[in-house]
Amino acid sequence: MASSSDTSSDTIFGRILRGEIPCQEVYADDLCLAFRDVNPQAPVHVLVIPREPIPQLGEATDEHRALLGHLLLVAAKVARLEGLESWRTVINSGAEAGQTVFHLHLHVIGGRPLAWPPG
Repeated sequence: MASSSDTSSDTIFGRILRGEIPCQEVYADDLCLAFRDVNPQAPVHVLVIPREPIPQLGEATDEHRALLGHLLLVAAKVARLEGLESWRTVINSGAEAGQTVFHLHLHVIGGRPLAWPPG
């Protein structure tokens, strides 16, 4: 039986991380990869994904504390690299929250006024 980590590594993001599917890379380091969303919801829409396959934020543990902080810092770095002064960082956790790929990812969205609530 596959663990949830095995399942998330088999997602489209797992395939991108393995180089099986190309992406428009914005930033990469040993812990994560940031790339342009193929279905952007704003002029800037970048996804930041950890290299470790965590299915969703709700499954992160205390062991992931440093990684989660790193992902947020990278989201801010990506926003600055994209020339944004204001942006939204979104993490959907679970299907009812709108998560469609079950590999933890952060959306960095900006470049236009963003309404609230978002959905």
